Amino acid sequence: MQNQNSKFKTELKHRAYQYSIKMIEFLDTLPKDMSTNVIAKQLLRSATSVGANVVEAKGASSKRDFTNFFSYSLKSANESLYWLGLLRDAKKMNNAQLQYLLDETKELANILGSSILTLKGKR
Repeated sequence: MQNQNSKFKTELKHRAYQYSIKMIEFLDTLPKDMSTNVIAKQLLRSATSVGANVVEAKGASSKRDFTNFFSYSLKSANESLYWLGLLRDAKKMNNAQLQYLLDETKELANILGSSILTLKGKR
């Protein structure tokens, strides 16, 4: 049986992976104009980086290294929030899928931020 910490990491990794899949599906539905293409490429990089850094944390050589990967993941989530907000506010897309991604990005950022505080012993 997995301990709580291991179970949490597995669930976070799975959730971040599913988030990346949903983001890819969303990006494929965007209009194909110049500004949206540029934003979409940035968003693809930042959103998929969330999960990639969570996975990289598994191979960390120290607690500090592990915390750094979570920090990179949090930064990528925050960047993704920026790009999603820009798409919404520029009226490039306004639907339930965008709102879901905004909400999921915020939740992942909160989980990562909370985890970082715990890892640093500030909680």
